[in-house]
Amino acid sequence: MVRLRTFFTFFLRFRGLFLEGTSMAGSVQVGLVGLGTIGVGVARLLLEKRSKVFAGDCGPITLKRIADKDLSDRGIDLPSGILTEDVRAVLEDPEIGIIVELVGGIEPARTFVLTAIEHGKHVVTANKALLSAHGEEIFRAAQKRGVDVLFEAAVGGSIPIIRALRESLGTSAIRSIYGILNGTTNYILTRMTDDGASYDEMLKAAQQLGFAERNPVADVSGKDSLQKLVILARLAFGASLSPEEILCEGIERITPMDISFAQELGYRIKLLAIAKEREGRIEARVHPAMIPLSGLMANVKFEYNAIEVVGEEFGTQVFYGKGAGQRPTATVVVSDVIDLASRIQSGAPTCRVAPLLASASSVRLVTAEDLFLRHYVRLEVFDRAGVLADIARLFAEENISIESVIQKGRAASDTVPLVIMTHEASEASIERALRRLSTLNVVRGPIQRIRVEELE
Repeated sequence: MVRLRTFFTFFLRFRGLFLEGTSMAGSVQVGLVGLGTIGVGVARLLLEKRSKVFAGDCGPITLKRIADKDLSDRGIDLPSGILTEDVRAVLEDPEIGIIVELVGGIEPARTFVLTAIEHGKHVVTANKALLSAHGEEIFRAAQKRGVDVLFEAAVGGSIPIIRALRESLGTSAIRSIYGILNGTTNYILTRMTDDGASYDEMLKAAQQLGFAERNPVADVSGKDSLQKLVILARLAFGASLSPEEILCEGIERITPMDISFAQELGYRIKLLAIAKEREGRIEARVHPAMIPLSGLMANVKFEYNAIEVVGEEFGTQVFYGKGAGQRPTATVVVSDVIDLASRIQSGAPTCRVAPLLASASSVRLVTAEDLFLRHYVRLEVFDRAGVLADIARLFAEENISIESVIQKGRAASDTVPLVIMTHEASEASIERALRRLSTLNVVRGPIQRIRVEELE
């Protein structure tokens, strides 16, 4: 009996040497960096289930340490001594095998992640800004050290799009991705459509409900969607894209008048993130788009997100769910932790970043000259004879064919809205036409242009 006990003790110690990040009792040790809104949700989930087996063969998971520069009360009951200001005490702890990074932004998050990798720790993150800007560096560091980086929560909140692209859909050539990737902008556009309210009114409402930050620029400018699109393009096309090179426009200039005209024409306005593979080149853009009312994407409302993936073999797949919020996002972060814990405990390969590495030099973006789309153009023009003829002539000179025109009746003022729907035209031609239109003395005020996307 004594010999058996001695052997068993030796076995546990021996096993612990090879199961990095596990205690002698077999628990996978987790360190959390960043105790903001999502961090609190992750901590709560891990602590609630600390005495349970999560699922399958992952075994028990223990949240060992939390690092945050702010040690004030977060409304969560934390075990004594678990919270520290010393981030290195978490990143360099030899017993911790998984680091969850929820600091956000680029620095110091980049330094934290690279330090964790250097110390042989797997990383789970929801940091889209970091991965879109420094994904190549992080994945190469992980490959060199033999650890994994999981980031399901970086795109789409509770939508399992990352895992689907990495695993389920990875065997098929992907043609295109269309995404409503930002809950804030979708909420604003939904309320503007349903209530006829202005952009400013609905932004304020979104802020009051907590859907929009006090500083909403990243959301409403399209930057948040752009960062997510860069990540999706890497997964779908093996493309390492620079966010600075991608067309990105926000929703700040969308008006109730544009929404009304869109509905009259059979469309709804959404902020779309689009990526397509075209004969070795990548078409990538983020902007408001008119999409058909009858389509699934047009009926994604409020803070929900949706991602449409079109593949050669599987056709069209649509992923739908809440794109933000503490509980949904925290649940997805913890699912990545469970995935890694299961692999650590079972001895399965835990370095899966190779497919994420791509050569930026091999990627070329589709240029404005080669991008052909239909366009909605709204002008405020003086109500005079010959104005429409002059504008039509200008479009013809830029090789732009007009599909239809809407001109409302005489207004109380001297100007009336003129809406032009074009046939497909190059982005470059439209840009030249808009610049010329802005110089005409019959045009008053800013010109509105919204691209039309029929989807696949």
